[in-house]
Amino acid sequence: MALQRLQQTLAHLSRTNPLSLLQGPNEPALLHWTLGTILDIQTEKFASKTAVVSCAQNIRHSFSSLRERTRQLARGLLALGARHGDCIGVVAWNCAEYVELFFACGRIGVILVVLNTTYTPEELRRAIIAGECKFLLAATTIGSRDNGPSIDALLDASGAIDVPGLEQILLLMKDNSKHHHLSSLQDVLSREHEVTLQALREAELAVNPHDVCNLQFTSGTTGNPKAAMLTHYNIINNARFIGERMGITDKDILCCPPPLFHCFGLVLGLLAMVTLGGTIVFPNYTFDADSVLRAVSEEKCTAIHGVPAMWAAELQLLGPQHDVSTLWTGIAAGSATPRQMMEDLGKRMNLKHLTNTYGMTETSPASFMTSSRDSLEQRLATVGKILPHTSAKIIDRDGKIVPLGCKGELCVSGYLLQKGYWKNPEKTNEVMVQDDAGVLWMHTGDEASFDQDGYCKITGRIKDVIIRGGENIFPLEIEERLMEHPMIVNASVVGLKDTKYGEVVAAFLQTADGKRPGEEELREWVRQKLARHKAPKHIFWIGDAKVSDTYPLTGSGKIKKNVLRDLGDSLLQEMLQS
Repeated sequence: MALQRLQQTLAHLSRTNPLSLLQGPNEPALLHWTLGTILDIQTEKFASKTAVVSCAQNIRHSFSSLRERTRQLARGLLALGARHGDCIGVVAWNCAEYVELFFACGRIGVILVVLNTTYTPEELRRAIIAGECKFLLAATTIGSRDNGPSIDALLDASGAIDVPGLEQILLLMKDNSKHHHLSSLQDVLSREHEVTLQALREAELAVNPHDVCNLQFTSGTTGNPKAAMLTHYNIINNARFIGERMGITDKDILCCPPPLFHCFGLVLGLLAMVTLGGTIVFPNYTFDADSVLRAVSEEKCTAIHGVPAMWAAELQLLGPQHDVSTLWTGIAAGSATPRQMMEDLGKRMNLKHLTNTYGMTETSPASFMTSSRDSLEQRLATVGKILPHTSAKIIDRDGKIVPLGCKGELCVSGYLLQKGYWKNPEKTNEVMVQDDAGVLWMHTGDEASFDQDGYCKITGRIKDVIIRGGENIFPLEIEERLMEHPMIVNASVVGLKDTKYGEVVAAFLQTADGKRPGEEELREWVRQKLARHKAPKHIFWIGDAKVSDTYPLTGSGKIKKNVLRDLGDSLLQEMLQS
């Protein structure tokens, strides 16, 4: 009824004074399936077709073998004591076992808690407690990094588990580490015979599409982490709409370097390909540009996902020995892709139809997306049009919908909304708000605008706004202008403390070949298009002695602006004291 009222309002507004309110298409119909159901259905269609390739492990799963493996693992988990609604944490690299665990848990109503591999031992411990994990599957290494210290932090001096609620730690695979006393995933698989096929079937039938199947932490580097509760219904439908907007079919092969612990790898990657009957290729355990290019060449990939840091590394390494001629599309996410990089990807990697998407973990994740038919300008300047069965509005500070073309906070509604934050109703109610018509909206915290054709432009993160002498400055437009300079390949703009203005603009910049333009030249470059006060007062260079060689990134490839902000304030303080 609430949705019907919203549609009536939309129809009325379109005839009068247009406001910033959008409704996505009502077709195709939403699917009411579980993860187990969709894998079963796709196996009936594509039994012998390759579903998953893990290049580093030399493992290839057909839809049929993936289904069988997940059924075996589901029975093993039931034998272990996992039950409907229990939480199992996983901290591991991209591998076949991660995929198997995802679908095995979904089959029997167990919630998979995906844990960021960049967590410190203390952050990991905090997330396991917050997610109420009953079991944990852990890799002893994450790429080349030893994950032993993180496992140690969960044990007492005698080697027993020392985390409230955590009953068992399972190693992804047995090795010669000091954790040999812990059970492994293989041990779980060996217990499948303890659970009958009838018991498995009963567990599967108890699962509802609206059950939570996945917890994804949206923060956790400071304070208490928040875990978004995503349902089968959320992520299966979102994955399908993403794949269809991208133009993917069962003939496509996706190279997926982004991590599975984030929606980019798990939903936009793995689940999108499964829902459409395609093939997903994991080039390595963690990102490695050479592995990516080899995987594209050897597996004849037609699509690829990435973030700007990944694209830059791939373009730098790309040579005549790599055959990327089969590529045509994919998704660029994480942060805005610079124009020159997008053009290079089209010319050198054949990604002439590369798309971009907008979303957040709490919306499963995508709400807007460009299509392969959109022009380069539309794919650079906007995040595309609204996806099916989704509503969006832009509001002012008083919660009123702004006129079309005006900026304000983007809010999203529809099937894609999380159930809320796990065991955190207070934080849930802060961002999920019901309007007077009874429609529940997710407040994204992003500033945006809509144009007359329904395209959405993200103009900044409200919490990243720089307040200089009472003037609001959004970093994104400055970053975009800086990256138009021929010598700048990446830019991140933050506000630093200032005694006179409160905050001033600072830029952390990166060049391709080490050659740098003068700082005053860059300020003048910004002033040519933007107001004078938006030119950066302070400029720092990635790779300088007191600045790291790379931007600090989240697991999903976004730049950690809070880290840059703290670093900038610290460097300025040092300058004042010297």
